[in-house]
Amino acid sequence: MERLWLRFVVYVLSFVVFVGGVAAFGFVQSQKGHWFGVRDTPIPSLQGVKVPEHNPNKPTVAVVLGNPTTEVFDFMIPYEMFAMTEAYNVYAVAPDNNVTTLTGGLDLVPHYSFEEMDQLLGKSPDLIVIPFMPMVDEKKYHPVREWIQKHSKTNLLSICAGAENLADTGLLKGKSSTLHWEVFDRVKKQYPDTNWIRDQRYVIADKNMVSSAGLTSGIDAVLYVISQHLGEPMAEKIAKQMNYPSYHFVKNPKVDPYYMDRSEAIRYFNLAFQWNKKQTGVLLYNGMEDGALASIFDTYSVSGTTKVFTISESDAPIVTKHNLNLIARYQVSNAPELDRMIVPGTEAKSLAAESVKQWNERGSQVEPEFLHRDSADRFIFDAPLEDLAKQEDLLTAKFGAKRLEYRASHLKLEGKPFSLEAFGIPFLLSLLAVLAAFYIDRRFIMKRRISK
Repeated sequence: MERLWLRFVVYVLSFVVFVGGVAAFGFVQSQKGHWFGVRDTPIPSLQGVKVPEHNPNKPTVAVVLGNPTTEVFDFMIPYEMFAMTEAYNVYAVAPDNNVTTLTGGLDLVPHYSFEEMDQLLGKSPDLIVIPFMPMVDEKKYHPVREWIQKHSKTNLLSICAGAENLADTGLLKGKSSTLHWEVFDRVKKQYPDTNWIRDQRYVIADKNMVSSAGLTSGIDAVLYVISQHLGEPMAEKIAKQMNYPSYHFVKNPKVDPYYMDRSEAIRYFNLAFQWNKKQTGVLLYNGMEDGALASIFDTYSVSGTTKVFTISESDAPIVTKHNLNLIARYQVSNAPELDRMIVPGTEAKSLAAESVKQWNERGSQVEPEFLHRDSADRFIFDAPLEDLAKQEDLLTAKFGAKRLEYRASHLKLEGKPFSLEAFGIPFLLSLLAVLAAFYIDRRFIMKRRISK
């Protein structure tokens, strides 16, 4: 009996060390790279940063940036949508003017610090958009909480898990809200004074508060807010310009909710065991579409299969179509070795012509890929998700759509059924664990039995 128990312990410990240890290390490194891949290289001179001209006759939308990171979709897509209306002053605001990072490693310069925003307006912004901002460093995050609380009487819109940030301010006590399905149960337990609603893509929490569920649900919430401020024709116009296929949710946000289930497994396996991640460059260029750029980071980087690197022609700030100031981490001249180079945006062929020319003249064997060029009449996430299926596998792409809460039955996903690397490596590690345990059993436990 003692030997059986000892064998059991040896085999379990072998699996814990070989499979569990490797998985934990890979998972932590992958998550760190996506969520907290802040810039560790010198910041170039910020000459050329542009701030949109303020029109005192327009209402002002402030889209909040956290410290050190902010979810890329939650920030960029609402920012772009409000800017597309041309009816608002739309600004990126943060605790200070320092370069900050969006998930996946996209760096940008805020238009205003919180203090500068308050001084410019002399009052609260007309709308504050709250993306998801990880609250891992209380000292760095505290100014965000404090500023939202300071402007609690204005209109507030939380995007995705940004509802957790809103709940953290105490402003959701006694009110209703929703948020991303992956964190729903945890946040519900943490903030029990809020009525958390799972089966709606957005919830009107109060007369001045709206919250959205995961990611693309934020599009519905933004369109709803636009319809209330500027009328439904404007909301329909923006949805049409985006080729957004789910406008019906704006009128009826009720939906069959997603839950944590076995489809989540592919994400964890990718994060833990995808060691040979694709090295993918994203070419930044002036005038690029904000949403098209976000579609790359919130498809590839978050999947656990790809490391994304921002590259530009020079170290000068890149100004997007709607006046965000981006700072690339590499230039064409010093770009790392890449497997792919993606040039996002429907007009990339013309707008990025000079940058692409420089890249080709560099002598790289990696051809630039204009991912959105042939899908100008489709939603910006369609081409990346379909491409992810080809680059990786069907399970990864399907979960990518689920994570985005993108009800995308029209997608044409083609690729391997599952990842050989993500599932093959843990199988080999399990085999190694069995062999190691068997060796220990034969070398020590069986030997002990014979000696007796």
